[in-house]
Amino acid sequence: MSDLTTLTITDALKGLESKDFSAVELTQAHIDAMATAKNLNAYITETPEIALEQAKASDARRAGGGAKLLDGIPLAIKDLFCTRGVQTTAASKILEGFVPTYESTVTSNLFEDGAVMLGKTNMDEFAMGSANTTSHFGNVINPWTREGDDTPLVPGGSSGGSAAAVAARIAMGATGTDTGGSIRQPASLTGIVGIKPTYGRCSRWGAVAFASSLDHPGSFGRTVEDAALILQSMSGHDPKDATSAKQDVPDFAAAASGYIKGMKIGIPDEYRIDGMPEEIEKLWQQGIEWIKEAGAEPVKISLPHTKYALPAYYIIAPAEASSNLSRYDGVRYGLRVEGESLDDMYALTRAEGFGDEVKRRIMIGTYVLSAGYYDAYYIKAQKVRRVILNDFVEAFKQCDAILTPTAPSSAFAIGENEDDPIKMYLNDVFTVTGNLAGLPGISIPGGVDAQGLPLGLQITGRVWDEETVIKIAANIERAANFTALPQTLAKAAA
Repeated sequence: MSDLTTLTITDALKGLESKDFSAVELTQAHIDAMATAKNLNAYITETPEIALEQAKASDARRAGGGAKLLDGIPLAIKDLFCTRGVQTTAASKILEGFVPTYESTVTSNLFEDGAVMLGKTNMDEFAMGSANTTSHFGNVINPWTREGDDTPLVPGGSSGGSAAAVAARIAMGATGTDTGGSIRQPASLTGIVGIKPTYGRCSRWGAVAFASSLDHPGSFGRTVEDAALILQSMSGHDPKDATSAKQDVPDFAAAASGYIKGMKIGIPDEYRIDGMPEEIEKLWQQGIEWIKEAGAEPVKISLPHTKYALPAYYIIAPAEASSNLSRYDGVRYGLRVEGESLDDMYALTRAEGFGDEVKRRIMIGTYVLSAGYYDAYYIKAQKVRRVILNDFVEAFKQCDAILTPTAPSSAFAIGENEDDPIKMYLNDVFTVTGNLAGLPGISIPGGVDAQGLPLGLQITGRVWDEETVIKIAANIERAANFTALPQTLAKAAA
């Protein structure tokens, strides 16, 4: 493995500036690394020609003194963001072969800042899943394995391909989307950093929709500063997205060097769930000690309606998915299966084009929106959502941010929980509240369990206060000094 693939984004930018290497060399090193990691199935579509073209343009800009924020940095793009002239599938058969004629706002912003696209990463189909096992293009494999056991593990989902690519050093950073934990949970399971910003901070225009009021574009990096840099580039108001906020974009990367002395960090008892592994509780306590050592004060808070978050989420998200996915009918784009009538064509196309999990959620969503059940389920879930937001509003009167575990377990084996959808949904137990309330959150690696697998800690903050979230996360990152590598990389480095 080339040494260039081990650099952080901030170190790579310094190396590019000092001409230690070129953007083309940096990009080629990652393309070469991708060729040796095909077994991970992290990418659906690789774009080496585009990447090298973008890298050459980056080198030319830098030579002319016009380098931009991410100039020359090779990134992976979740296959949920439309990319002009490059297949965009949302990991679904129904969109296989779809090539957009337009660019998503998020990727436009990144490319405007000089980022290089290595390819489009694998994911759970239409972002529905927490293990990256629902993709039409096959499972993504976590680059981490249990000590002494080569059983393939999940990377988390839905942004599992992006997380695996960053963890495996076949991308310097990546985009993701987080609807119920789909950035933070895979970040935790792969030992990297994942940021979900405030709802409306990043435009959703050109991102394939799952649940419109819950979808949050965000970023992955191997350090807090790296993820913050990518998020900074992705962010900004977009008139094409009615939910995009007119908020100035702060210097998120600069926040990573800040101190947290005097801050109050909330610790909610409600996140101590039955059956939570002792190692996660232990890491949480260690995180509390780290913030105390940094001069912050842990304070006990209550989020009393947390237990209703998952039920509310799994009514609202499928309802919105049912509406959003109605556009995939075989008429305008994507898969088309001919039938004897128009209705027959609709039914055959959707039956063949959607996977089981997507069908399950569409059916749940259609049911809760149907006459006689709309008030009983959907309206009630929206009221619960408001109550959960109010819990956070009250909690933030006592603290500046909230510290919890990110996920209830480390990475599990592929197929381990798939016979029980409810058990799979519980992977989001610590993360869905942040989506229901639209709050910024971040996962940072804090340590490894007895099997040598990474575990993450989560910081949740007030709306539009990503800077505090990043600041606290960076302090925990420095204290944790997480240097563990996936076993395959550790062997190569030895």
